[in-house]
Amino acid sequence: MTIPNYIRTNFRTLLRAAADGNLALMECVDSSTREPRYVLCAVGSDGASHVFTPLGHLADGNPYETYFPPDPNNSHGFLTEQQVRPGERLRSEDDSGGGNADPA
Repeated sequence: MTIPNYIRTNFRTLLRAAADGNLALMECVDSSTREPRYVLCAVGSDGASHVFTPLGHLADGNPYETYFPPDPNNSHGFLTEQQVRPGERLRSEDDSGGGNADPA
């Protein structure tokens, strides 16, 4: 899969901001859902004021459960739940959250 150029540009900006110590983590509100989001921002300054450029937000919960990585055997596909976590079932909306996992 090809990553779009604007994403590559934003990623380079993120790396530059981090290397220069100009990266901030801000609590914001999602404009669609009104849920809190923790947003990585590049910080710019003209000497008198600061400009915060949002680059992305941190994943809620466990990011390993939120995202599926690219499929190494299919350049246009992604791994599935069963490939990433064999033997586990997909969680349904009516699950109570119980299980055998130890609480954190």
